[in-house]
Amino acid sequence: MPRLMDNRPFKLVAPFKPTGDQPGAIEKLLKGVKAGERHQTLLGATGTGKTFTMANIVQEIQRPTLVLAHNKTLAAQLCSEFQAFFPENAVGYFVSYYDYYQPEAYLPSTDTYIEKDASINEEINKFRHSATLNLLTRRDVLIVASVSCIYGLGNVSDYEALAVKLHRGMPFQRNRFLRLLTDIQYKRSAMQFKQGMFHVLGDTVEIFPPSGDTVIRLEMPFDEIDVIQEVDSFTGEVLTEMQEVTIFPAAHNVTTKEKIDRSTDGIKQDLIIREKQLLEAKEFAKAERIRQRTEYDLEMLRETGYCTGIENYVRYLGNREPGAPPETLLDYFPEDFMLFVDESHISIPQIGGMHEGNLQRKKTLIEYGFRLPSAADNRPLKFQEFEERINQAIYVSATPGPYEFKNTKKDYLVEQIIRPTGLLDPVVSVQPKKHQIDHLTKEINETIKRGERVLITALTKKSAEDLAKYFQNMDYKVRYLHSDIVTMERVEILRSLRTGEIDILVGINLLREGLDLPEVSFIAILDADQQGFLRSRDALIQTIGRAARNINGHVILYADRETEAIKAAIAETNRRRAIQEAYNKKHGITPQTIIKAIKDIAEEHSKLQLSRKKYDHQKIPKDEKKRLIEELNAQMEIAAENLEYEKAADLRDEIELLKREL
Repeated sequence: MPRLMDNRPFKLVAPFKPTGDQPGAIEKLLKGVKAGERHQTLLGATGTGKTFTMANIVQEIQRPTLVLAHNKTLAAQLCSEFQAFFPENAVGYFVSYYDYYQPEAYLPSTDTYIEKDASINEEINKFRHSATLNLLTRRDVLIVASVSCIYGLGNVSDYEALAVKLHRGMPFQRNRFLRLLTDIQYKRSAMQFKQGMFHVLGDTVEIFPPSGDTVIRLEMPFDEIDVIQEVDSFTGEVLTEMQEVTIFPAAHNVTTKEKIDRSTDGIKQDLIIREKQLLEAKEFAKAERIRQRTEYDLEMLRETGYCTGIENYVRYLGNREPGAPPETLLDYFPEDFMLFVDESHISIPQIGGMHEGNLQRKKTLIEYGFRLPSAADNRPLKFQEFEERINQAIYVSATPGPYEFKNTKKDYLVEQIIRPTGLLDPVVSVQPKKHQIDHLTKEINETIKRGERVLITALTKKSAEDLAKYFQNMDYKVRYLHSDIVTMERVEILRSLRTGEIDILVGINLLREGLDLPEVSFIAILDADQQGFLRSRDALIQTIGRAARNINGHVILYADRETEAIKAAIAETNRRRAIQEAYNKKHGITPQTIIKAIKDIAEEHSKLQLSRKKYDHQKIPKDEKKRLIEELNAQMEIAAENLEYEKAADLRDEIELLKREL
């Protein structure tokens, strides 16, 4: 089915132009793109404006773009930046929508079956639907996604074909329309009205699409569509009078009745084969189990078009051969899409390892009669399958990995070392562990005296907590931060560091990527000579880079020996620093610390699509305020999880205000 595309162009909006070695990097990468080069690498030091370089390339090539990040934190940060660069275009966010996820599993050693249990974050689900909707209707689309986007997402053709296109004056029997909404997985609202539901009052039907915060209101007197309006979901205010609208399905795993009928036949045939195999092997309990479970799923599919665990039958629903790759977010993109892999030294290995981890769990479920063999086809892409779907890719990292170097020709490995601010990579030195606390205390005192902040990286949660407690007893303003800290406490800790309420933050791996803290000028890396991924060359370079946003940035590695990783990290940092110093001297540039006021960040986020809409509380009915509180809570959790702490705190304040009004 041909797609009707909105062909507005990408339009980059920024108060600055490319500087330093950004123009050269943009020119070289564009040359490679236009030459059809499939793999390129941007080796960009921390703080050199890699995102701005990517944005300039997107504007120049004018193609749908996927930016791949290795976690939600980085994805959210990148999405905010790209939305600021492209305010008139469709910049989307696509990450795993689970707040909690316990996959279906069986543990033979204890004969324990674990049923799938998950909690879906409706706010993130909204962003996912918005992303796929934009990909099917526009060309000016940039999606920032985590590596979870290589998991199966349902059949693209069915999702698009089942969209309901409506226009004013269109004859449509109301009851038939309601059945059609049910077929594409919308639910009729009872007490609550939220995304993926519809509401009926006489001749008026209201549909709450899963992709946004507004409701589509249809007035259908005499079985004809007379009015189409876009309505604010909280206040009921009419936002737009529309001539036509397209209602996309409420779920990505949606299909036609014909395909369900055909797929149930295939499932039944495979059930007979599998049950016979188990009976012949005298595995009677397993045979009985697979028959009961599968027959129940078949009944649910025939009656409702859906069953729990429907993803385990995607092979039949998609009419695919055994072992065929699933359809993923990548299949929603047109063939000419552009791929950027950010922090590629982490993202690429993640993609490579996802398939095998999933397969072992599925094999056990199949072997013991909990699932048919077809369940193995509900999986992420294999790395080779991911590669086959790449049109052109640019890998972006301060420390590219073996894959990037292997696949990128020498002329297409582009360095971006110069920072627009003139800031240099920090000075790095090594100090022995003996008397390290005394030495560390001296450095901390000098840093605090300048009004700047300190980050200390330890190897374990216990050592982080003990060190923080030690400095607290010495009357320093210090906190520790690791993954066990609850969400809203992390909000307060990071905000307190930026505002100066605390001077020292002790952490583990949270301090490597994704934190933009220009107030930090000193980083101490304890046990730098230990072996392991937290003290590898690349990890050390990434940690060192956190001090590159302050003119006084310096890093001390506490170690009794210089490992190969330490030597390599220091050598690379010194090489970059020499290039930066030479550039500054040649162009008469004086380095300046990045100034980023706390309030500026909150204001910036409030303008972006990922942020909440500002509501006039007086216009919101009392019963709708409870739903608004729930939605704001969901947004607050997302912001905190993505380390957008100022935004999360603002949301918390608004929630408290609404609670007081109630």
